[in-house]
Amino acid sequence: MTEVPARSAGRRTWAHLRNLLPSVDDSRAVRRTWRRDLLAGVTVGIVALPLALGFGISSGAGAEAGLITAIVAGIVAAVFGGSNVQVSGPTGAMVVVLAPIVASHGVGAVALVSVMAGILVLVAGAARLGRAVSFIPWPVIEGFTLGIAVIIFLQQVPALASPELHGASHTNVAVLAWQSLLGADPAYLAWSLGAVAIVAACMLALPRLHPGVPGSLIGILVVTVLSLVLPSPLRVIGELPQTLPAPAVPEWDAATLGALALPAVTVAALAAIESLLSARVAASLADTGPYNPDRELVGQGLASVAAGLFGGMPATGAIARTAVNVRAGGRTRLAAVTHAAVLLAVVLLVARPVGAIPLAALSAVLMITAVRMVHTATVRSILRSTRADAAAFVITAIVTVSVDLIVAVVIGIAVAGVFAIRNLARATGVHREQIAGPPQPGDDRIAIVRLDGPLFFAAADRVADEVASLADVSVVILRMSQIELVDATGARILTEIVQRLERDGVTVLIKGVREGHEELFRTVGVLDALRHHRHLFATLPDAVAHARSHVARAAGREESNG
Repeated sequence: MTEVPARSAGRRTWAHLRNLLPSVDDSRAVRRTWRRDLLAGVTVGIVALPLALGFGISSGAGAEAGLITAIVAGIVAAVFGGSNVQVSGPTGAMVVVLAPIVASHGVGAVALVSVMAGILVLVAGAARLGRAVSFIPWPVIEGFTLGIAVIIFLQQVPALASPELHGASHTNVAVLAWQSLLGADPAYLAWSLGAVAIVAACMLALPRLHPGVPGSLIGILVVTVLSLVLPSPLRVIGELPQTLPAPAVPEWDAATLGALALPAVTVAALAAIESLLSARVAASLADTGPYNPDRELVGQGLASVAAGLFGGMPATGAIARTAVNVRAGGRTRLAAVTHAAVLLAVVLLVARPVGAIPLAALSAVLMITAVRMVHTATVRSILRSTRADAAAFVITAIVTVSVDLIVAVVIGIAVAGVFAIRNLARATGVHREQIAGPPQPGDDRIAIVRLDGPLFFAAADRVADEVASLADVSVVILRMSQIELVDATGARILTEIVQRLERDGVTVLIKGVREGHEELFRTVGVLDALRHHRHLFATLPDAVAHARSHVARAAGREESNG
């Protein structure tokens, strides 16, 4: 008898694992869309180049780590991921997490953290945790995004203020940014701000002339040429590798794994959250086909492992680059692979000229990117929505900047949960009803109490207090058919209500227990607390008739005793 369920479970497991792997369906549309995919891939590659360099430098791992990650992780995630249009690589959110890891454990820890976090994300996908991101409320996501944008912007200030402060360790980016400005080199700051102004002007103005103009690359090119022609003090990227390094397992030992365990969990959680959000956003931008969240986690996990083996950094799905891909016409995985191939061509063919780019130009790209991450219309709509959503948004943003990204998400979810529970508790109602039909003698001794909404831990005490406040009654009819959900705490409080009323000489009748609640009421003791098993009724008229009989018998006893 157990063999059939076992075989069925085995088939389901195998079907799930098969859905996590690449299939022929991934490339069916390439014959129709390959031209648009190639063009979109080239476009995204051009956009991704300065971001890969900038994020690599800002993380402390170096520009080459950013490029390697964009190439290796970009290809692996495109092939194994769950989205047809997701573009993966280094992102600003990951930079925020990696910077303190580099400061505490050194650059060498980045590759090992990437492998460790990738394995965790891979396991999460295999364990079918891809749908977990749906539990994160929208205001928390937007607060998280706002906080990341602020951090990315502030991280660039030390690089602009003085070359000596670039890459300095810090515990709070706002404090370090302020300290950097106080100790800034005025001459260097003037050059840096000039570079920022040029790149910002190109990024903001040139796309208005034509949407296809790569404003960031043109701005970087202008600043680079000026820094070569003029006697500029601006620091540059420096020498880049002209080929990909050979893959190798990062050095590790038990002590190192223990020290990096918590950072790896943080990186894995961030990679999973950001990748799933990006894939979900991409699916809403155009008809790009469905995405598989579990497979997306598997693909992103493999991408981070591969990037770590090549000396890169953890990768995630990049919302901005994915959106560029979709809007440029990308519809299959060929576009993301092409984007990685463009970056590989940069490494193989023009690594030396790229090394001459001033860091201030890359900082400018990241600052404008950070500003564009914040949509004022979205912020206004959240702040004007409900008090609970506004609080979750603001608290998440503040904690993201001042404490930690994952802590911010946890606190944001907790705040949203507290407000949701409070609102749910307020939906629980306790109403006293009149007996329908012509009144009869003794009806004033009968109380019909209707319980509405959810009966759970947050509302249980209030329900108990309101029912207990009934006075001068002999029978209480509890109408239960309108209770939408009930938990163990609500059922236990209901048991205590029945027991208290019965001790006070009040007969309790229960009407309309839903089929799904009866087993819980029986297990917790609600039904056992009734004076008689016949005090459970399916219809209100039957309960009222029984209550009237109790009142009549009580009145008869009083007359005989009188």
